Order: sequence, then C-alpha cells, then structure tokens
Amino acid sequence: MSKRAVKRKSWISAGLAALTVLFLASCGGHEDPKNLIPQDKREERVVNLFSPMEKIDPDAENVARAASDLTVAMAEEALGVTMVYRTYTAEDYQDKTYDEVCLDRVRNNMDDLYLLNPDAVMALGAEGRLMDLSGLDSAKNLREIIRVANTVDGKLVAIPQEVVAYGLFVNVDLFRQYGLTLPETPEEFLECCRVFQENGIETPVGANRWWLENFAFAQAYADLYNGENTQAEIAALNSGEARYSDYMRPGFEFLQTLIDRGYIDAEKAAVSEAIEAEGPDFLAGKTPIVMAYWGAANTETAYGKTDFEMQVIGFPSSRGQMPVIPMTGLAVGADAEHREDAAKAVDIMVSDEALQVYSETNRVISPSKNVKVDCVPALRPLNDRIEEGVYVLGSNAGMSVEQWGNTCLIVRELLGGATVDECMAAFDALQDEALSRAEQ
Repeated sequence: MSKRAVKRKSWISAGLAALTVLFLASCGGHEDPKNLIPQDKREERVVNLFSPMEKIDPDAENVARAASDLTVAMAEEALGVTMVYRTYTAEDYQDKTYDEVCLDRVRNNMDDLYLLNPDAVMALGAEGRLMDLSGLDSAKNLREIIRVANTVDGKLVAIPQEVVAYGLFVNVDLFRQYGLTLPETPEEFLECCRVFQENGIETPVGANRWWLENFAFAQAYADLYNGENTQAEIAALNSGEARYSDYMRPGFEFLQTLIDRGYIDAEKAAVSEAIEAEGPDFLAGKTPIVMAYWGAANTETAYGKTDFEMQVIGFPSSRGQMPVIPMTGLAVGADAEHREDAAKAVDIMVSDEALQVYSETNRVISPSKNVKVDCVPALRPLNDRIEEGVYVLGSNAGMSVEQWGNTCLIVRELLGGATVDECMAAFDALQDEALSRAEQ
C-alpha cells in the first residue's frame, strides 16, 4: 500500500475515533491556560488525557459537560485527581494524522490516558506499550464483544465507553408499498432492489465513500463471529493458514453486483461524504435504503426525525440481518508517568455507574453487560440482534491485518473500477506484509 494510502487509512480511523468521542463540546481553541500550569506548581495529582477533539474547560460546571466529561468528573471527584486534556487538531499537527500522533505520543510516554482507534490499539498492544486493563473491577462487567475486539496477546488493552453499531436505515413505508419484507440475506436484498428499480426507483441504495465496507464485513465474518470456532479461525488468519481474501470475496462480489445492476451509483458514492449526499433523498422518500451508525437515528441533523416509518436493521448475511461493530477504546500507557491513577480513572469511567450516566445521556449501547438503556423504536431491530449476541466486528485488535480502514480503502478501489480479483490481491498483500512483520 502506498504512503498516501496509509495516510488515508489513518485519517479514516481518526474519523472513527472522532465519531465515538461522544459529542464532545469544543472550547473553540486550545487548552485552557489554567490547565497548563506547570505541574511543579501544583500539589494536586493529574492524569493527562489525549483525544482527537478539543474538550471543554475541565473546571467548568459539571452540568455543562458532555457525556464523557460527566464520567471524567466522577473519576476526578472519587480519586482527587485533575484530568488534563491534551487534544489533537489538524492545525497543530499539520500533515500528521491522529493515529500517527497517537503512536508517537504513546511510544514517548507523553500522556497517561488515550482514546485510540483500532489500528493504534493493535500496533501499540503488540509492542507492549499499553497497560493490561483486565484486572480492573469494571472489566468484569464487559460484554464479550469488547474483550474480543480489544485483546492483544491475551491482554485487554483498551475499553470503550460505547458500542458503535452500523446498520441499514430503511424506509418501511416504501417496502410496504411494494409488498416487500425487510431483507435478511444477500439474495433477498438484491430482490428488493430489483423490485424498487422496476417500479421507478432508479438507485435503491444511497451510498457514500465510507460505509459500503459494512456489506463486506457482514458477509465475510457472519460465520466467524457467530459460529463455534471464532478464535481458531482468527488464529488461522494470523498464521497465514487461512486468507482474508477468501473471507472477503463474497462481500466484494455482492458489491460488484450492486454496481453492475445500478442499485448503487458507484461514481457518486466514490466522492460522497456520509449522510450529506444520500441523506436528502432518503429523507424525501426517494431512496429506500441508506447505511449509517447507531447515533444517526438519535439526532435530527441526521435521521432522527423522518416523515415515514424508519427501521434500522443489520446488513444482509447468511445468518440474517447482521449488525457491524467497529471499536475505539480508552487505553493507558504501560510506562506512563501517572499510569496507576490513569488506570483507576478508567476503572471509574467505565464502571456500571458511570456507563449508565454515559449511555442515558447519549442513548447508546453500553460496553457493560449490566447497563441497559431504552433505544428509540427505529433502533430496536438492530439492538435486539446485538443483545442476542449476533454481530460481526468491523475492527478487531486480535487480527493481524487492520480491518476497518483497509477494507474501506479497498472498497474505494472497487468503486473506482478495480476488479474483485484486484481487490482480493490487495488483501493478500496486506496479509503477506503482516506475516512478514511477524517473522522479523
């Protein structure tokens, strides 16, 4: 993969972290000067937190804080520490991506606590630079999905504050109008698209350049994550005994079919930003199907207010409607100056008490198996599948090849005219590179 492509991959992952950074409030500039007083002039204990976006003044009234800041406040009060926000902005780091900056800061012990994307979690975990969080009291309450996605070499190296799920947002009224049931399998999905197109809906699926990869994930890993041999199959991929391209081929062939039949507009999708391009037609009732993340159903700036009945379902797979879940997570530097206090802070921030506050504030799926929050009616089909333990991971720190960013880029190549075989060769090259690194 070219240097340019690597940078694009990191930028994609940075977008994922920004997405799950919990609607953080921005102070519109750099850190509050009060927060930069040299530590030798302070008596208080501090924990330095590095994240992708500006934070509000940590000394502001708690009521003004975003969901994550409420959990930070709980940690500060319980431990008697002050969380010092250090943030990434493109202005400060110019050409360096968020992931590149995170790798450098963790390797040089510049902070204590980090919000990391999956590829950074995987790389830093493999280097032994992240603290094992499996001993935290709150870790006992985590869903198995969290452990799987954030475990590297047997160590739980990151814990998120929410589970970000992707699904298909469908106009139920249009499905009813044409006598269609909501699709479960790839074949049923294609039949729905055929009926819509024959009835004058020229492009049934509204797509953008970011999220078509979810179709590939759902079909590639439905059996892997929902069968009986998950760990064995991942081990075979990591050793080279199995090939990622063999898993990915059916999903890419499906996407090629969508392109060939005109069910998606590949040319438009290749240059379209998420929601901005396909959103207006979906909201106007012209496009029956779009794809988005869980939170888009909760906000009126996306799909939280429609004039028709909307449901959010999983992507089609051999095992039915399949949610796709990528991960970011809070991680502590293994050699950080304030690692013990940082770990204690994480323990409080991801405790059931804190996650209840967090989840109720943002109406998201909690990483704790003990925390349940009512979701809007449109999200219940997706939520029910996840609560049943049915899902695939779009990112997994235990896999030797980073999934989310790489797959997105290879889908982009398909949209640009690359063949399925060429896309599979790209997966093979990534796997061979990972195997080569493992042998060194």
